[in-house]
Amino acid sequence: MAQPGDRRGVAFAAVVVIIAAVGLYLALWPDSEEPAAEQAPRGVTTSSPVVESTPLATASDAPFDVYAYLPMSKEQLAAAADLAERFTAEYGTFRHDEDPAAYAARVKQYTTAELGDILARTLTSPGTVERNRADEVVSTTTAALKEIRQIDRTSVVFVVTGTQRLATKSGTKQLVEQYAVTVSQLGADWRVFELRPAGEGQDGDPEG
Repeated sequence: MAQPGDRRGVAFAAVVVIIAAVGLYLALWPDSEEPAAEQAPRGVTTSSPVVESTPLATASDAPFDVYAYLPMSKEQLAAAADLAERFTAEYGTFRHDEDPAAYAARVKQYTTAELGDILARTLTSPGTVERNRADEVVSTTTAALKEIRQIDRTSVVFVVTGTQRLATKSGTKQLVEQYAVTVSQLGADWRVFELRPAGEGQDGDPEG
């Protein structure tokens, strides 16, 4: 027969087991007072309500004159853009039976003296002239302003799209190219300072 001391020891051990079981239950079972989102079964994703915010930059009904913030007037910018378009069209328009010097002179009237000399050497080179004559090339180009890449007080870099229609002995085809055309102010007038494929880019600084 168990003695009283033994019975107290057994009772104490039973109490310890019960307390441990209750502690384990509370640790594993979610508190009933926690938010429902925290009681969601594992694997179930809950989302918070979407809070809509007002954009910081919003359109205003007040008139906005962009030209007031440019380093040149609207008339100056329009004149420079027109020159860039006309130059691009002239540059891509020529005939195989045309005097190469006359072609170069037409292009040079839009450019600075330095750029005009560079283009003239290319347009009148024997290899270029012979290829055009051999294939009886007739090229007609139209140009359209695509965007303004850079603008400062005395120069603008335009991206101009040139659409060239070529008629040759071997057939006809159409080529579309985009050019970065830098137009710089020369006294009271404007001249094309630089011409490059648009993908190459340019800094537009006529002093560089």
